Amino acid sequence: MVRKRIQRCFSRSLLCGLIQSNLWLYRSGTDLPREYCLNTRSTMASQESENRHLSIRETPAKSDYDQGLRGLTLDDVTPNSALVSCQHAFTGTRTTPIVTPIYHSVTYIMDKLEDAMSCFVDGGAIYSRISNPTCEATECAINALERGAGSLTFASGMAAVSSVFLGFLKTGDHVVYQMPCYPGTATALKHMAAHYQVELTYVTEVATEEFEKALRPNTKLVWLETPCNPNVLVVDIKAIIDLVKPRGILVGVDSTFASPYHQQPIKLGADFAMHSCSKYIGGHLDLIAGCVTTSTMEQWRVLKHMQSSFGNMLSPHDASLVLRGLRTLPLRMKKHSENALQLARFLDEHPKVERVHYPGLESHPQHEVAKKQMMGGFSAMIMAEIKGGSKGGATVAEGVRIFKLAVSLGGAQSILEHPYTMTHGRYLLSDAETKLSGVTPGMLRISVGIEDVEDLIADFKQALDKVDLS
Repeated sequence: MVRKRIQRCFSRSLLCGLIQSNLWLYRSGTDLPREYCLNTRSTMASQESENRHLSIRETPAKSDYDQGLRGLTLDDVTPNSALVSCQHAFTGTRTTPIVTPIYHSVTYIMDKLEDAMSCFVDGGAIYSRISNPTCEATECAINALERGAGSLTFASGMAAVSSVFLGFLKTGDHVVYQMPCYPGTATALKHMAAHYQVELTYVTEVATEEFEKALRPNTKLVWLETPCNPNVLVVDIKAIIDLVKPRGILVGVDSTFASPYHQQPIKLGADFAMHSCSKYIGGHLDLIAGCVTTSTMEQWRVLKHMQSSFGNMLSPHDASLVLRGLRTLPLRMKKHSENALQLARFLDEHPKVERVHYPGLESHPQHEVAKKQMMGGFSAMIMAEIKGGSKGGATVAEGVRIFKLAVSLGGAQSILEHPYTMTHGRYLLSDAETKLSGVTPGMLRISVGIEDVEDLIADFKQALDKVDLS
């Protein structure tokens, strides 16, 4: 290797010397002998040939038939059979791609029968419903933040939530959950009650005492959502865990509004930390996915069994998008949070805004709890109730220009929605549930993006100017 480097350096020096000599002779007006020019061109051509040789590999890619597939060569099969069945036979130095490839393959080749059992027990790809390298790379990245026993990715946030319910609840169990919460979660729980006779109790206040009143001897799970959707109220995760853990009750936390950057429920003692990866983790509003991190290996195995049995795994393509989003999550969340705090302060002081819920504001009812359990900021979800009821809320929702009127949240782009009409209305919740959720006609759920905050504030200012309170 050293000798080749010396030879290359010597060759380059020689070439430079020849070129400089030619230039000197040319500039001096001296005629170059024909033999000298031919020798120079020959030397340069030889050097160019060597450089080309050093810059490319010496052999083309080969198939397993080229190397002898258990005694078979290309001469032993037809071109059509070779085309369909050949595999790349890797040769050369093994390197690792810096970006995890998208493994589209459904199944994986094994050398021996016992390889199948080894994959089941020790890990390894055998069938992509059971395990896929792209999904597993994404899961280990999520767990690097959450610090649980393990993480699993699912086809959606609701697939993640329902897997926990189906995996850990049975007939006669009791669940305590809060109202408001994501309507899909409430719908899934009502399905469990109707078809599996799981008993439900909801609380309308996030105080720990309210949860304590709702507990029963058969309570199996307390499902929290913090900050909650759409009121952005904050539940004291540690206080709830200290209350129910001595009773052997499981605690699950939907931490989607916070993102795993700002809040890690497993570290606080939760059994399950769930996220809709469609939101902050993905970060670009271009995928549907969910994830659950567990506190124990046994819990992880139960969820893994549920996933492989019901087939609600994440596609490898979407897993690659989730992994891409995770790489920039810390950078995005810092900008999200900074923008949200400034916009929340503006809205909190605006005369046409009735009230604002943002965990970073001192006026937020659980500000001290948020300071204790959220790290590095307070995420970017704001609830703002506009004066003038439904008319005021609609005027702002339809009057913004940079913010887009759309459901979902957590993307780089700023969006907002009108919960009373779009997500927490009667198409998912009854009138009574909507009222219990505290959702009002003038309420807006705001997902603050990473644009320049001056533009976002100006956008809201011009929209609020259109609100007529006369």
